[in-house]
Amino acid sequence: MILLFRTTHSVVLEYDENHIKSTTFLSEQFEVGPGKVAVKTLLDIDFPKGHIGVKSFDVEVVDEDGNSVPLYETYLHHWFAVKYIENITMSHYIKQSHDLRNGIEYERNDGACQGFLLPHYLGLGGESRGTSSNLPNPFAVELGNPTKIKDGFKEKWLFSIMVIDTRGAHDRKGCTECRCKLLNLPKEFYNVTMDINGQLLSRNYKGGLFCCQDNLQCKLRNDFHGPTRKLSLRYKIRWVDWDEHQVPLKFYILDSADRVRSNGSTPIHDCQVEYTIPRIHDSESPHVKKANIPMTKGGYLIYGTAHMHTGVVNATLYGQDGRVLCTSNPKYGTGKEAGNENGYLVGMSVCYPKPGSIKIKDGEILTIESRYENKFRTGAMGHFYIYLAEQIPNKDLNI
Repeated sequence: MILLFRTTHSVVLEYDENHIKSTTFLSEQFEVGPGKVAVKTLLDIDFPKGHIGVKSFDVEVVDEDGNSVPLYETYLHHWFAVKYIENITMSHYIKQSHDLRNGIEYERNDGACQGFLLPHYLGLGGESRGTSSNLPNPFAVELGNPTKIKDGFKEKWLFSIMVIDTRGAHDRKGCTECRCKLLNLPKEFYNVTMDINGQLLSRNYKGGLFCCQDNLQCKLRNDFHGPTRKLSLRYKIRWVDWDEHQVPLKFYILDSADRVRSNGSTPIHDCQVEYTIPRIHDSESPHVKKANIPMTKGGYLIYGTAHMHTGVVNATLYGQDGRVLCTSNPKYGTGKEAGNENGYLVGMSVCYPKPGSIKIKDGEILTIESRYENKFRTGAMGHFYIYLAEQIPNKDLNI
């Protein structure tokens, strides 16, 4: 065990019997108040250095004293860890100005969403505490390979986060869904806000990411008064030093709201990231959102789970022949403590197929189905996360 001192805090580097290192970091602070939305980009976060293989990445929200913050106080809508490379000669300017237009190049995951949608390598939401991120040996996400980093650049990481302080909110559940009518929107909101396609946001847009902008506030109960507070992300990373014994994984995010179409043999992705579940009365069947997504490059399925929101029934990934590749099921809280908040989605199950048992072919069309309770809901998400390996070692493997 080695104690590493940082400028703002100290972290402990630990080792286990499999030579896996682990360190817990604390992000810079961000401030929230009752009903307030915080959408932040935290640049150049602490991250293990060198040529490594990440084995797991776990995140939670904590207060100034390091206490876990429950979802019913501050709802963690999402956290995304995004990789980028930075021009070394511009590092000082970027740090001082937070100007990301020059000197930075983002490096997205292997998923196929258009532009820079869903670019992250790691990320979940309120279900983070109860969803395993562990990758089985000898598989890992390879990072920091010096032969793959452009000369004059340095690999770095940022957090893109959204949290919603629901203390005193008039409608706590609706606030977590970013329902527009429950937020104190600026007067000209619909005249200046652009949608995912760069068009003015429709007045029929009932809720979701675009109504949860930084510093907006959910409407509060008239009698509620509460203090502002400073919070941070506490995140634990487990990793190994990269060597010939590690097997690299590709990371794909598949969006059930991807309105994929084709131009001849070329698929054109149109990920919407979120969707609204309309009001349907007298229906006990779950609402199903479905997308058929061609995989340009396949591989062996090593890990699978889904990023969903409260109200999810489950999510399933199918192969082109209809076989079930993975079903991710929710875990709902039953108490008051952080990680077991009553009625909240606190975890999603993970698929760990026997390595080599499930192969996705190059060009295979996968089907993702996300299922929610058939109730009006805004900002619903159905993202399937899969890690694929191009090869499988012949030796026995342990998870």
